[in-house]
Amino acid sequence: MMEIKDLSENTGEWLRGSGKESDIVISSRIRLARNITGFPFISRANLKQKGDIESLLRETVIKSNIAKDLSYVNLNKANAVDKLFLVERHLISKEHAEGEGERGVAFGKSETISLMINEEDHLRIQVIRSGFELKNTWTTIDEIDNCLGGKLNFAFSSRFGYLTACPTNIGTGMRGSVMLHLPALGMTKHIEKVFNAVGKLGLVVRGLYGEGTKVSGDLYQISNQFTLGKSETEILAVIESVIPRITSYERMARKALILESKDLLEDRIWRSYGMLKAARMITSDEILQLLSQVRMGVNLGLINDIEMRTLNELFILTLPGHLQKLQGCELDSTQRNIIRASYIRKRLEGI
Repeated sequence: MMEIKDLSENTGEWLRGSGKESDIVISSRIRLARNITGFPFISRANLKQKGDIESLLRETVIKSNIAKDLSYVNLNKANAVDKLFLVERHLISKEHAEGEGERGVAFGKSETISLMINEEDHLRIQVIRSGFELKNTWTTIDEIDNCLGGKLNFAFSSRFGYLTACPTNIGTGMRGSVMLHLPALGMTKHIEKVFNAVGKLGLVVRGLYGEGTKVSGDLYQISNQFTLGKSETEILAVIESVIPRITSYERMARKALILESKDLLEDRIWRSYGMLKAARMITSDEILQLLSQVRMGVNLGLINDIEMRTLNELFILTLPGHLQKLQGCELDSTQRNIIRASYIRKRLEGI
């Protein structure tokens, strides 16, 4: 069984920079919210009930063999750095990390599959893949849901569908999302127009870590807002119809920048690359913006000596939890800024 420290110098399969539209689409993710009959929702459960739910689900998940080399982390026993690390890795949510009582997460070696126990709902099943791969992601998560559903009694109403703690998840209990890198739309001031149109289709735009997080590094998550009254296929069809249009707008914006402001664009990209290779202190917000510019430069063919996977990984590996895990100790913000700059210089020097 893997330990968290074994993950610290590598990243999951979903950051490999491959798959459809991977120059713009970082990843595709689907989550399913499920609850077990006979137990109250987590917000109403006492500590003993949370313990009973965790024990039942942990045992069922581990015995189900739904992923290779499945590992399990008890979050009630994990330290603050480990929990932050798992949040940054997209294996758990911030709310899950900050919860109370027995709770945990199971995940496979590739980190494509993770199962959160006692988050907002008793069980959150997640599958995440690199690029625009919603169909394959759905096939995988549907198989996992069917497997676990055959061993557990999920709370279900013939009228409302799956019963969940949050009313917006009632029905399918599904949230499909796609993470996009859209620097050119931001630079050309067209990003708001695109997202206003997306909102009219019942979709919502969030930051790198979902609900309640700000946009950083020109990374946006687009997901369905409601699940009641629509099938999983219908929800995914809406998302799948929107994403190609957004990627098309981003590509047009990039072409416009090259035609109208090529010198300014190249200067921003190469300045960002130069800062990454020379800076002695870099903050979390700075690193995301610098990496965003360099990533666009690679996609435009302006920078040819760095792989997309490396850039995708650096978005995650330079975050506070990962830096502290790599160092094996807690660090204050100044220490993190120094170590972050040193770490990225070494990674880029090795190219």
